[in-house]
Amino acid sequence: MTTTVAAVTEGTQAPYALSHLDSLESEAVHIFREVAGEFERPVILFSGGKDSIVMLHLALKAFAPAAIPFSLLHVDTGHNFPEVLEYRDRTVAKHGLRLHVASVQDYIDRGVLKERPDGTRNPLQTLPLTEKIQSEKFDAVFGGGRRDEEKARAKERVFSLRDEFSQWDPRRQRPELWNLYNGRHAPGEHVRVFPLSNWTELDVWQYIAREGIELPEIYFAHEREVFQRAGMWLTAGEWGGPKETETVETRLVRYRTVGDMSCTGAVDSDAVTLEQVITEIAASRLTERGATRADDKMSEAAMEDRKREGYF
Repeated sequence: MTTTVAAVTEGTQAPYALSHLDSLESEAVHIFREVAGEFERPVILFSGGKDSIVMLHLALKAFAPAAIPFSLLHVDTGHNFPEVLEYRDRTVAKHGLRLHVASVQDYIDRGVLKERPDGTRNPLQTLPLTEKIQSEKFDAVFGGGRRDEEKARAKERVFSLRDEFSQWDPRRQRPELWNLYNGRHAPGEHVRVFPLSNWTELDVWQYIAREGIELPEIYFAHEREVFQRAGMWLTAGEWGGPKETETVETRLVRYRTVGDMSCTGAVDSDAVTLEQVITEIAASRLTERGATRADDKMSEAAMEDRKREGYF
């Protein structure tokens, strides 16, 4: 009996085929190791949000049993959710990591930045971020951005070149054929690296469930005092909300994404388990940023404008 090549291929390939999540994990691990071998001072942006949590989990896997060869960086707006900051600090202590913090409040106190009338500090993160990158001489900065989040982020390469002013020019981005990444950069320039580029929000949640990754409780349904502004449920706080005309009420909500309290909205939800969250996300027709981030609604090109200035 003659055995065809096709039959042999079919018979031997299936047991070794990677699942969808395994393929995404393998790609991200490869990116972390590539950066470790190519750059001198990489750093991971870590806010305590779900994407940065997954990114850190992947980095720990990439270099286990050794420690990860990167420190962490958080741009603290001063209006962060307390639950998320507590998680951030607990995680740093658990893994014995070094955390750099760039504080927006410090820049406001020194008169370098001014508060916005709407109280939103997310647009104020760019200067503290870029100056911290320059002062620490980081040459590669890992971010948790994904292409499915927002149209400006959909334009990103995995290795995103930034000039000496940390600015992004889409015309200078390089092709990345066959998963080959080009990290060349001139003195003063650096590269932003996005290991989760090809992941979706649903991928992230399914991976969290598979790996048993702990998250801040803010991502699951809980009762919270919120008020409505511009169609979103915002958390009351010292940042400037609510106004006299806005009514605070207690609702059962959760957060799909976590940023500055002044521009990150909650969604009505009764999802208290990972399985329930995954079901909810699978049925959603709105991206997490489109549904819950006021800073992306300032203009049609809000994110792209901030990226050109140096933001992620």
